[in-house]
Amino acid sequence: MSKIRVVLIEDHELTRMGIRTTLQQSDDIEIVGEAGNGNEGIQLLSNLKPDVAIVDIGLPDKDGIEVTRELKSSVGSDNPHTKVLILTLRDNREAVLAAFAAGADSYCMKDNDDLLNAVRITSCGNSWIDPAIARIVLRQAQDNSPPETGAVPAKPIPPRNGSSSEEDSIDPYTLTERELEVLQLIVEGCSNAVIAERLYITVGTVKTHVRNILNKLCADDRTQAAVRALRSGLVG
Repeated sequence: MSKIRVVLIEDHELTRMGIRTTLQQSDDIEIVGEAGNGNEGIQLLSNLKPDVAIVDIGLPDKDGIEVTRELKSSVGSDNPHTKVLILTLRDNREAVLAAFAAGADSYCMKDNDDLLNAVRITSCGNSWIDPAIARIVLRQAQDNSPPETGAVPAKPIPPRNGSSSEEDSIDPYTLTERELEVLQLIVEGCSNAVIAERLYITVGTVKTHVRNILNKLCADDRTQAAVRALRSGLVG
């Protein structure tokens, strides 16, 4: 089985080291290059043509949005297939929509536990959107007016099965009170560790709750669960 070839563009060395360590835990992902700024990153992407570029949105010379724009403008020539996964510490609305307008394929918070899954999904040509970002994307998709920054509406996340009306009619009693608490924190973009800390439970218990939530909402992952929770009004 061929590995997913990844280039990591992140200016903070410790953060880059942590992401590298996470990615190296997976046998199906290979880091083929690293860069500490946007200009070096663009050069690496042009030379290596990876499957996925993980790009920090807050690079010192040119930000991740500009790197994405330059990369996507070269599609069909230098970089025929590289997908872009934006990393950020903030869920700023303007930055999120500008990143997708520039051509970003996925958007992930740096402290998310699902980075490996995000890379895999992105490499397959699908969008992975952090639950903390999903609220922004969903509202933008529902509001057909373009943002003030001039960005085009972001790509909506399609439902897994059934129509949106079916999702809107989720019975709140389907979930227990604790599961609703966990779901709210998922929508806020909290990692399993943070949820465990806030609710005074173990990470293992959080994982059990998350698994139950996904099953009850018929969701494939945390992002789908967050979107369906927002659409149905289960959480605010």
